[in-house]
Amino acid sequence: MSFFRIEGGVPLTGSVRVSGNKNEALPVVAAAMLSAEPVTLRNLPDILDVRVMLDVAQALGAEVTRLGPHAVRIHAANLRTTTVPGELGRHVRASILFAGALLGRAREVQLPPPGGDVIGKRRLDTHFDGFVALGATFDVSDEGYHLQAKRLVGADLLLDEASVTATENLMMAAAVAEGTTVLGNCAGEPHVQGLANMLVSMGAKISGIGSNRLVIEGVPTLGGCDFTIGPDYLEVGSFIGLAAVTGGELRIEQAAPAHLRMIRLVFRRIGVETVVDGEDIVVPGGQRLVVRTDMGGGIPKVDDAIWPQFPTDLMSIAITVATQSNGTVLFFEKMFEGRMFFVDHLIGMGAHIILCDPHRVVVVGPNQLVGQRVQSPDVRAGMALMIAALCAKGVTTIHNVRQIDRGYERMDQKLQALGARIERFSDGG
Repeated sequence: MSFFRIEGGVPLTGSVRVSGNKNEALPVVAAAMLSAEPVTLRNLPDILDVRVMLDVAQALGAEVTRLGPHAVRIHAANLRTTTVPGELGRHVRASILFAGALLGRAREVQLPPPGGDVIGKRRLDTHFDGFVALGATFDVSDEGYHLQAKRLVGADLLLDEASVTATENLMMAAAVAEGTTVLGNCAGEPHVQGLANMLVSMGAKISGIGSNRLVIEGVPTLGGCDFTIGPDYLEVGSFIGLAAVTGGELRIEQAAPAHLRMIRLVFRRIGVETVVDGEDIVVPGGQRLVVRTDMGGGIPKVDDAIWPQFPTDLMSIAITVATQSNGTVLFFEKMFEGRMFFVDHLIGMGAHIILCDPHRVVVVGPNQLVGQRVQSPDVRAGMALMIAALCAKGVTTIHNVRQIDRGYERMDQKLQALGARIERFSDGG
């Protein structure tokens, strides 16, 4: 096991390019199982969760060939099994995405209970209700889930929640079902759009990409493709936050600003200005962070919601930035009842935060944070604690950094290149 030792108080300056979108990389790896032809994936982030997904693909019988540090070719011509290995599937929640791909390709799949972050209940009902509507049956046991279908037939579905992974799963299965499938109330995040665009490049017929209503005309088979994953907008948001709290000027290259409009609005609400320069985002240095009150001086609220609203995965980052902004903000996390508990670490570092209930916190800033020993509870909270450490006085050690490595590629090296005083050590665990 590794931990980070971070000495705070150093402005981070320079230019950085973010990795490929983690949440796009995971489903496109699974989608490669839909074709017997080779699929090449580029701009693939070299992170733990992606490595596990590639290991699952290999365990299923796909040939996985590394073409470079961020490119692979997956050839699933001869699948040996439709059973996702339990020891791998339990490591990453995205293993559930092999359900739609294998059900579409082989009409059967056996899955272990999915793993991933412990940030609250993450229901699977929407996935299985959709699979049943397409013609599948399933059994649940202590070992996981077994789905099978003699045939998949298109259906008109209204999802009971705009679940990202359920949208992705059902889109993959529907792409090779008989007839037309309509997915209403579906997710439209950039990574969902990325998967849809990849499927189209493989021969799928999908319209409405980017909206909350997808129309999918099933085709008998899908071919191979050469697909490039887009930039990770959540990593862009993380870099915006860390630049703001350290006071440095940072250029985030090839950041796809079109996907950042709501993120930039929310950061502006907590005092962070950003500038679009072509496809880059620039965070000016030396900003004095001041919370923008609502009209009449009211306390502003930041809440998360489905795309294109503010993403839940940036709530931890925004809360940390708000501890360094002059003013009071209410944060309302609607999606996960466990995400807010990481604020205990920020409070221990000196932040003035009131945890109202599992979903709401009030942050009063600014307060000088002081380095402490902290533990990363999940991917995004781990990044938030790195941001806190970078602006804290003294030294912070962050343990369980495996969680951070699951979602961010070589973040310590990227930060070192920007001037951060960060080192990785092994704790011998």
